[in-house]
Amino acid sequence: MADYDFDVLVIGAGPGGYVAAIRAAQLGLKTACAESRATLGGTCLNVGCIPSKAMLHASELYEEAASGKLAKLGIKATVELDLDTMHGQRKEAVKGLTGGIEYLFKKNKIEWLKGLASFTSADTVEVSGKSYRAKNIIIATGSSVTPLPGVAVDNAGGVVVDSTGALEIAKVPGHMVVIGGGVIGLELGSVWKRLGAKVTVVEYLDQILPGMDGEVRKESNKIFKKQGLELKLSTKVTGVSVEGAKATLTVEPAAGGAAETIEADAVLVSIGRKPNTDGLGLDKAGISVNARGQIEIDHDFGTSVPGIWAIGDVVPGPMLAHKAEDEGIAVAENIAGLTGIVNHDVIPSVVYTMPEIAGVGLTEEQAKEKGAIKVGKFPMLANSRAKTNHEPEGFVKVIADAETDKVLGVWMIASVAGTMIAQAAQAMEFGATSEDIAYTCHAHPTHAEATKEAAMAVRGKPIHI
Repeated sequence: MADYDFDVLVIGAGPGGYVAAIRAAQLGLKTACAESRATLGGTCLNVGCIPSKAMLHASELYEEAASGKLAKLGIKATVELDLDTMHGQRKEAVKGLTGGIEYLFKKNKIEWLKGLASFTSADTVEVSGKSYRAKNIIIATGSSVTPLPGVAVDNAGGVVVDSTGALEIAKVPGHMVVIGGGVIGLELGSVWKRLGAKVTVVEYLDQILPGMDGEVRKESNKIFKKQGLELKLSTKVTGVSVEGAKATLTVEPAAGGAAETIEADAVLVSIGRKPNTDGLGLDKAGISVNARGQIEIDHDFGTSVPGIWAIGDVVPGPMLAHKAEDEGIAVAENIAGLTGIVNHDVIPSVVYTMPEIAGVGLTEEQAKEKGAIKVGKFPMLANSRAKTNHEPEGFVKVIADAETDKVLGVWMIASVAGTMIAQAAQAMEFGATSEDIAYTCHAHPTHAEATKEAAMAVRGKPIHI
């Protein structure tokens, strides 16, 4: 039998795949990465996490100036929206970062196999008509937008778009309807609301942000309503028709009832994502998927077939770029004979709205199901830095085991919650108690002091409330 072409061949160059490839190459393994997109970085870097943050940041600055918030700080300006330039800076950010990954591939001598990869056997894939054999193959093909049955998405200048198309809208819509009250819908809905659109979010469940802490969900609901987002909860979309540059949505109560129609200039379909496992030829490799289209793996990220591994959005667990990155490092280390581990109980999640919403570990509801707990809360209104910055909304909540005081979860709403949550994740990774956080000196004045005070509140002794 012919020799192997590579020690490791990674399918997919998203956050999980490109990180796995780089780590494998660092460990001395001859590595290739198959990617069909014209640029590296996957959904996250090209049309997801990164470009959406560029638009979130720019729209936030615009809204601060246009709404008069800056004037209240003594900064007076006449504001004009230049949407073309705003889109341009988004594209520039993506270009720089995708080019950076290409540089890292060259630096680490990783061969980029350009094209779609599909298995022809358990150790061989075909890319653009050529076969490659590898000792180890890592499936890191990510996920794509879940379609809404009966609703046709047309990102090429269409009225009905998905998250990719919502980044490219050339004119601020008069009325945007977002189908789905999850992270992506709320982030992109916030962008267009700040830029002047009326935004209506239609969510099938009785509350936004499914999977997050209940108290955080309710408080977020209040904040978004205060910001002017219209939230239609417990509501399902039964149809979307498009005529010219307008869409008409038919909606009705999720539990059943009278239907109504909503007219919109843009419709964002954002009901979730599904694993990219179709078209890989998994059957030829001897791999099957579960009912959700995911590839089941063991503790080391190995599939049912020796030599084939899987990470990221194609395996069970939250579909988050940082989870995929950590799994990419771990699987490369396992292949190299080291011990690669990811603690899936401590994976932070963030919603990059304003304020930001973040959490790690168990929600209060989940923690209560496991036993007695103690909860400490501290409002951002009482935090000196948040008050000085005119950012009073939100709170930090620390959930601890009632007997051992071990921190089980931390949830927060704050302007910089996405950064603050790292401290909580690190503390939990080290098995911290609420007392450990409470007696750690925090710099003053910082938003992070709210985490310290919430930890102190677990034992009923916060200082500033």
